[in-house]
Amino acid sequence: MKIVDAHFHLWDLETNYYPWLSDGDRPSLVKNYQALRRNYLISDLLSDIDTLDVVGGVHIQAEHDPNDPVRETRWLQSIADSPGSRGLPHGIVADANFASPTIEAVLAGHCEFPNIRGIRHALYRRLDERPPYDPLADPAWTGNFPLLKKYGLSFDLQLFPSQTDLAVELIRSNPDIQFILTHAAMPFWRDPENVARWRAAIKAYAAFPNVAIKLSGFSGFDADWSVDSVGPILGEVIDAFTPERCMLASNFPVEGLVKPYAAIWAVYFDYFRNFSVAEQEMLFWRNANEIYRLHI
Repeated sequence: MKIVDAHFHLWDLETNYYPWLSDGDRPSLVKNYQALRRNYLISDLLSDIDTLDVVGGVHIQAEHDPNDPVRETRWLQSIADSPGSRGLPHGIVADANFASPTIEAVLAGHCEFPNIRGIRHALYRRLDERPPYDPLADPAWTGNFPLLKKYGLSFDLQLFPSQTDLAVELIRSNPDIQFILTHAAMPFWRDPENVARWRAAIKAYAAFPNVAIKLSGFSGFDADWSVDSVGPILGEVIDAFTPERCMLASNFPVEGLVKPYAAIWAVYFDYFRNFSVAEQEMLFWRNANEIYRLHI
């Protein structure tokens, strides 16, 4: 089975600046993230891929310096263009803050590079501030969001289930923009109340045809995740979105803290083994290829 890895990261701590990796400990959803304070380069990714038939991949911004987000895109494009990279990353999802007065210049800067496909701006990062800040409640942020249509970019939607109502309003207001939920819409809290909130969120998002979803990031709630532990989540997402709007991803190297690259895909192969060949192809590579416009 071909694979398009719909969500991975690279970083070079000597070349670029990543505050979360470079500036000391801070609160993080990633347990033991200090182990990630090392370069993870294209050579490392290709080594981890090994013999798997990964024909394409999408790099999701790695929380690079928010004062210079285009620098990361420039660096990634140079990797994609370099001999020996196998064209990875075929797609780049960059960072941009829509509340910034320079947002249009940032988007235009990203779009100077041919592999740019979308934007991810993690929407939960500042919820623990006092007072909390949610970009979805900021008129400046939501007011500039439609610029994505002008630049032909998608949006990777990474947020908590508690933010669903505001996110649904954003989606409803921007029907011509492709949204992609990351990490199965983040079902990280498994108590009954939070499971019900996540389940309602999945159904709300699935009602919009311009929303797709990535299945990944399961170490956020289970360090030893397996078919048994993630099967219920996979099943509910597939039921809501159908195989036509779901993608699979490694979330490497973050997921590499708990599981080797091949082991992640082994879980997916196991869970989806009884799906039709056409459905497996959609999940493992065709949907990511089409939704991120990779032309593979």
